[in-house]
Amino acid sequence: MGDAAMKEFGAAAPYLRKSDRERLEAQTRPFDMKKECFVPDPDEEYVKASIVSREGDKVTAQTEKGKTVTVKECDIHPQNPPKFDKIEDMAMFTFLHEPAVLFNLKERYAAWMIYTYSGLFCVTVNPYKWLPVYNQEVVVAYRGKKRSEAPPHIFSISDNAYQYMLTDRENQSILITGESGAGKTVNTKRVIQYFASIAAGGGKKDTGSEKKGTLEDQIIQCNPALEAFGNAKTIRNDNSSRFGKFIRIHFAASGKLASADIETYLLEKSRVTFQLKAERDYHIFYQILSQKKPELLEMLLITNNPYDYAFISQGETTVASINDAEELLATDEAFDVLGFTQEEKNGIYKLTGAIMHFGNMKFKNKQREEQAEADGTEDADKSAYLMGLNSADLIKGLCHPRVKVGNEWVTKGQNVQQVYYAVGALAKAVYEKMFLWMVVRINHSLDTRQPRQYFIGVLDIAGFEIFDFNTFEQLCINFTNEKLQQFFNHHMFVLEQEEYKKEGIEWTFIDFGMDLQACIDLIEKPMGIMSILEEECMFPKASDATFKAKLYDNHLGKSSNFQKPRIVKGKPEAHFALVHYAGTVDYNINNWLVKNKDPLNETVVGLYQKSTLKLLGTLFANYAGADSAESGKGGKGGGKKKGSSFQTVSALHRVSKVKYLRVKTDFHSVIQIF
Repeated sequence: MGDAAMKEFGAAAPYLRKSDRERLEAQTRPFDMKKECFVPDPDEEYVKASIVSREGDKVTAQTEKGKTVTVKECDIHPQNPPKFDKIEDMAMFTFLHEPAVLFNLKERYAAWMIYTYSGLFCVTVNPYKWLPVYNQEVVVAYRGKKRSEAPPHIFSISDNAYQYMLTDRENQSILITGESGAGKTVNTKRVIQYFASIAAGGGKKDTGSEKKGTLEDQIIQCNPALEAFGNAKTIRNDNSSRFGKFIRIHFAASGKLASADIETYLLEKSRVTFQLKAERDYHIFYQILSQKKPELLEMLLITNNPYDYAFISQGETTVASINDAEELLATDEAFDVLGFTQEEKNGIYKLTGAIMHFGNMKFKNKQREEQAEADGTEDADKSAYLMGLNSADLIKGLCHPRVKVGNEWVTKGQNVQQVYYAVGALAKAVYEKMFLWMVVRINHSLDTRQPRQYFIGVLDIAGFEIFDFNTFEQLCINFTNEKLQQFFNHHMFVLEQEEYKKEGIEWTFIDFGMDLQACIDLIEKPMGIMSILEEECMFPKASDATFKAKLYDNHLGKSSNFQKPRIVKGKPEAHFALVHYAGTVDYNINNWLVKNKDPLNETVVGLYQKSTLKLLGTLFANYAGADSAESGKGGKGGGKKKGSSFQTVSALHRVSKVKYLRVKTDFHSVIQIF
């Protein structure tokens, strides 16, 4: 496909394929295949060089920087001829090795060609800037083309999945993987944009609400709504998804858009009440404070200063790349397009505001007693007002909760520390349940009841994370990525070779050295890290110290993946290190037992259930904790068993991880993002 054929791609053409002139120049450039090579370099991994001489197993070469080096023969990698420069599918290389792949990606990236194929993969390198490669004429240009007929692009992957679905009459899945900040969420949005555009049903807007949009509008508008409440600035990424999602887009037998649904995995709820210095809480808090809708500040009884609210001002409060005011309008409009009522929207905003006030409640110990009491009630009054509760009942529930001892209910005293912990846990629970309710509500809007035959699933999970400070949340995220990578490796390298044998191709089985099972077993098998954590949560006197001792007794010196952390001056404290596929990560285990048990003050939960704010009552309607009043009730209809919905975070994480790894997946479509 030359310059003339690329005209249909419009302004995107130079970002997708090199010109005829550049291609011709490459083919006529002088090149000596026997001399041109790559050699290792301490600063850049590899540099281009030309061989000067050989002696035994040593090779002397002059690098393109003019430096003469002598290296072992086995460290020399031959360069590919110039006609392969900026090649679109790296599987076509004459010499396929690490430096050839790195240089090709680097040179394409320098020309802003961010998409490159590597056999079955599409590799994406994040440009960290807007490129004109996603507009409508590009969508049209990729429509109905085979992969080999157009330049590499996320739209080509999407269109191929769509065509495979229709011709093979089989569901498809697109797997988007990569480290935190690589650009997975943006590419997920582009995939959804493509399907919404090419398969639009052309139906009229829902007449029930003048603001409610068409199905294709609604599918696209899921993103601003979910991102406002589920994305935040991290050290690595200004708009990091702090939850995983699997989006199914359902099609009719004709290929027309029929409906969609979203499944989410483990929102990082600890961020609601705590952020690292260079990070930020969820976008929605700062959107509301932007004053773009001043009526919200009035309704929520809040100022426009984030530093007035302890929960949301522990890190950064502004992000240069994000306009919170504009984003608030996008979030609010998304709710309208998705058909949320004004009452539902107000409920969401009120609970978000209540969480901000929750973090400001003050408590003190009574004189000569280890018993907490309110230190002023202004913030409790505001929280209670927004949550549809009685303020005195809220304070009493926090300071004097009722707990079950045997068959009796007794009032238990709480010290200040216990009350503050309960406040944080309740705020996180409200936010998490509200987020999950939003997903259910969005799915309700996207369920059109139209006949549906097939779906294309898009998996976008939190990327692998290695920060200076890594804790329970990072272990959960990294474990999921380890599991997914193993599943992927098995599919790409093991099953593929078995397919060769079935087809009678002469083939010597290659072990690619990509078995991640040892690390997975260390985390999830009996007496693994999660198992020991579960066990410790059952012992009343267990602590972080006893948990660490058990980890060391069971794994240090017995598993090469479990190590003592490196002590580096100025770095946060770490208690153990795990060797993952993407690198060695040091973990800090402070508060893991508490995070895993995740207990709630059930007296306050009881107040939530009776709230006059309809949404809050709905969120906790089915709550049954470890000792909830309802959990012991029997009688007709068989009440819930004790602890029927009380599960530790690690147990829930394993369930959700297994759930999406069992998704019927056909890997025609894999996007690896860097």
